[in-house]
Amino acid sequence: MDLYEYQAKDLFAAHGVPVLPGAVATTPDEAAAIAADYGVAVVVKAQVKTGGRGKAGGVKLAETAEETKTKAEGILGLDIKGHIVHRVLVTPASDIAEEYYFSFLLDRSNRTFLAMASVEGGMDIEEVAVSKPEALAKIAIDPIAGVDLAKANEIVAAAKFPAEVADQVADTIVKLWETFVSEDATLVEVNPLVRDPHGKIVALDGKVTLDENAGFRHPAHAELVDKAAENPLEAAAKAKDLNYVKLDGEVGIIGNGAGLVMSTLDVVAYAGEKHGGVKPANFLDIGGGASAEVMANGLEIILSDTDVRSVFVNVFGGITACDAVANGIVKALEILGDGATKPLVVRLDGNNVVEGRRILAEANHPLVTVVDTMDNAADRAAELAAAGK
Repeated sequence: MDLYEYQAKDLFAAHGVPVLPGAVATTPDEAAAIAADYGVAVVVKAQVKTGGRGKAGGVKLAETAEETKTKAEGILGLDIKGHIVHRVLVTPASDIAEEYYFSFLLDRSNRTFLAMASVEGGMDIEEVAVSKPEALAKIAIDPIAGVDLAKANEIVAAAKFPAEVADQVADTIVKLWETFVSEDATLVEVNPLVRDPHGKIVALDGKVTLDENAGFRHPAHAELVDKAAENPLEAAAKAKDLNYVKLDGEVGIIGNGAGLVMSTLDVVAYAGEKHGGVKPANFLDIGGGASAEVMANGLEIILSDTDVRSVFVNVFGGITACDAVANGIVKALEILGDGATKPLVVRLDGNNVVEGRRILAEANHPLVTVVDTMDNAADRAAELAAAGK
């Protein structure tokens, strides 16, 4: 789960990372009132979960409360890379002597954690990595040893932070590591980490991604979800503990196992090219437990998507045998009753496939078509979706 900047900085502050005060506004008048309370020049910052806000006009300096209102009016409702701005962060402006970059992230390719630091912050770090790779220090972090002050000093030295701020930066790095570990984050990023004219280090911006798989350890993280921006189908699926992602297409997808579902998306997209360009409508992995309840929940979510014209159920029987899956489909359709209105193409293979196909044939449900192979099933599902447009 990606956080908004103001949420990230709240987490930083809770772990002792130095940040500036700030408050969130959803209207220009609220922004003006916040600025009036501060009584100093402020920065009005769009709160969207994407980069490039400054270049898109989403970060503005305002000297007065009235100017803050005007700047907020121009930012609220702005489209930044497909993200509409619904709130702004109003924070006191800070003079900047130098800008740095720092992050901790999950290094999936090397199966460890990574610290990245640069004394050339304030710009796209990707540009620095490409144009001046020597300016970006990358230090592997032992997940067991973690980051103490000695490791933080090693990072500071590798990135060549100025001696006069080295101690402050090292202390901040330790606190950012505490944030990273304590909150079960996969990314903690500060760009820019600044030195102000008085020599003080401040995290002027913040980006945090939390590992939702660890959500059971953090009940408070549920409050960080932006329910207004959450896709309603994804929210409904989450409430049913389904691994679902809404996509822009017409063929609903149900599979058991993330790898199989990803492959199914590919074959449906390929087959759809022959049938008017239809595409997968979702990612839905029901895992190994294809019970009637799980199947019914999955079908209910997919059939609630008005874009869906057909459904492709692609299951490879393993621990859960194909006969159990077939019974789940039959019972799910009974549970849904009149709520099931769109054609289902079912491909079963693997453990006990003959019995699974027999169960579906015996049920003879008018909406269900059983197809032997994955490619042919994808083609049939795409064909039915095209016909239903």
